[in-house]
Amino acid sequence: MSEWKTYKLGDLPIQFIDGDRGKNYPKGEDFSEVGHCLFLNAGNVTKNGWNFSESVYISQEKDNLLRNGKLERGDIVLTTRGTVGNVVLYSDDIPYKHIRINSGMVIIRNNNTCYNPYLYQYLRSYLFLGQVQQFQSGSAQPQIPISTLKKLTISLPPLAEQKRIADILSAIDDKIELNRRINANLEQQAQALYKSWFVDFEFPNEEGKPYKSSGGKMQESELGLIPNYWHVGKLSDIADITMGQSPVGTSYNDCGYGVVFYQGRTEFGFRFPSIKLFTTAPTRYAEPMSILLSVRAPVGDINIAAQKCCIGRGLASIKSKNNHNSFMYYCLNALKIQLEQYNGEGTVFGSINKKELESLKISIPNNLIIANFNSIINRIDTQVLNLSNEINNLSTLRDTLLPKLMSGEIKV
Repeated sequence: MSEWKTYKLGDLPIQFIDGDRGKNYPKGEDFSEVGHCLFLNAGNVTKNGWNFSESVYISQEKDNLLRNGKLERGDIVLTTRGTVGNVVLYSDDIPYKHIRINSGMVIIRNNNTCYNPYLYQYLRSYLFLGQVQQFQSGSAQPQIPISTLKKLTISLPPLAEQKRIADILSAIDDKIELNRRINANLEQQAQALYKSWFVDFEFPNEEGKPYKSSGGKMQESELGLIPNYWHVGKLSDIADITMGQSPVGTSYNDCGYGVVFYQGRTEFGFRFPSIKLFTTAPTRYAEPMSILLSVRAPVGDINIAAQKCCIGRGLASIKSKNNHNSFMYYCLNALKIQLEQYNGEGTVFGSINKKELESLKISIPNNLIIANFNSIINRIDTQVLNLSNEINNLSTLRDTLLPKLMSGEIKV
């Protein structure tokens, strides 16, 4: 450790750049779904990196009016208000040429002070985030000003060691990101097959040809035209529904005692929730691979229980009566439009009860079609589960290695 040196960030030639907060700061009417410059929101900068699923843009004219807050390649973005401490790197593979931060973020621009990937990894580490949590202010809306950020410290080994440390951590990050992309692609494939079979009715007929376009007979129903031999029913016809009930608060712990506990959608991820809480007094259970549905504000978000778990009042467990849980997952995704109507209906916060859930109208195919679909998709879903488990293991490895590498406890 003799060659390691600790510095205050403010003592290094690192720039901290605020977003533009002047009179030209964009208002609601300045944003659009497409445009010249991506204008970041809190949802774009997450604890797991970039997320561009819900993005807004400003025009080139508006972009030109703004002074501060435009990203250059290699810049690091840190959230400084609300959710404090999320960090992303504006690397060459980010597919946007023009990006600006909002007023709840700061740009950290490294002027060759240290190896930039090392700085990025350090800012993601508990060594740094622990300092952030210690100094952030504002209970209603936590925040950390630039003046405080400059007082936080960083430990720097020699440049060659910085590169070795960053390369190890970046290799793990790259594998995690690759797995996420594969999972996203698999999800798209499965969604496309569900739409083809159960929305466009192009499931294979007895000759293996697409049913509807090959002249398959259709019938009128209260949900519109559906294939012959299908019928309109309720969700409860094909699913067992268990509404969550929260255990006594004193039973909660984060030490692994008891049963995994999910209160609501807070822990939801891409497909499976992250484990944060346990309870020693479980009340209502969700079985492995059953679908977890958010039944309180917002209604309709969906994940899958990877293991038997206790569910709180914000969730319902939905399990296929015929063990066709892969079909059930995509069926519930297709019901999101119906579920949306329960958000905020008659109350400040949306909710849906068991009777309403059970009564959701669906078109029900014959069992053979569902079984065939489930057989195909189950293979995809198994691959998604395996990749998700690998992501969790790699994330744990990275989070374990990162502080040890960056404190010099492990030599490279």
